[in-house]
Amino acid sequence: MNDNNLVHGRYELRCVGSDGIVKWEDGFDNLVTDEGANFLLTQAFNTAINSTYFLGLISSVTYSAIIAGNTAAQIKSQSSAAGTNGWFEAGGATYLPTWSSPATNIRQTVAWAAAGSRTRALSATANFTMSAAGTVQGCFIVTGSGAVSTNGSLAGTLYSAGAFGSPKVVSNLDVLQVTYSTSV
Repeated sequence: MNDNNLVHGRYELRCVGSDGIVKWEDGFDNLVTDEGANFLLTQAFNTAINSTYFLGLISSVTYSAIIAGNTAAQIKSQSSAAGTNGWFEAGGATYLPTWSSPATNIRQTVAWAAAGSRTRALSATANFTMSAAGTVQGCFIVTGSGAVSTNGSLAGTLYSAGAFGSPKVVSNLDVLQVTYSTSV
C-alpha cells in the first residue's frame, strides 16, 4: 500500500486587456516550501483544534483491504460488526489480539512532537501490552469531533490506516511498540 498524494497546488493566470479581450492565459504548478509544509502539519495536528488523537490496531481476522474511502464511521469491531471497512479493529475475543495496557483494549492516546523537515511524528511511542495472542494486520489513527479511545467507536475522523504485507504474530505479554510520522 502506498499513498502518493502530495500537497500541491496550481496557479492559473489570465491577462485581460482594457478592451475585454483575453491577451493570454497560462498556469503553473507550485512548490510547497519546507516552511509551508511544516506550517500545514502544525495546523493540521494542532491540539488546540483537535485535542485528541487515538491509535488503534487492526486485526488480521477477515482482513481484506484498506482503501482511501475508509471512514471512522465504517470501523468494524466486536461492538459494531456492521461496519463496511475491509478490516476489523483488534481488541476483542473474536478479533484478536487483545491487550491489557494502555487499558483493556482501548485505543492508545497519542500526542505529536513539533513539525520539522516536512514531517510530524508522535512525541512518544504508543505501547500495547498483549494479554492474548493473535495477529496484527496494521494500525489506524482517529481524531476530530467525537473521537474517543473506546474500542469500536465509530466517531471522529479516520486520519490514517495502514497494513503490513502479511500479518504479524504477537504473544501474551509481548509489548507492541508503535511509532508514526506523517510528511508532506
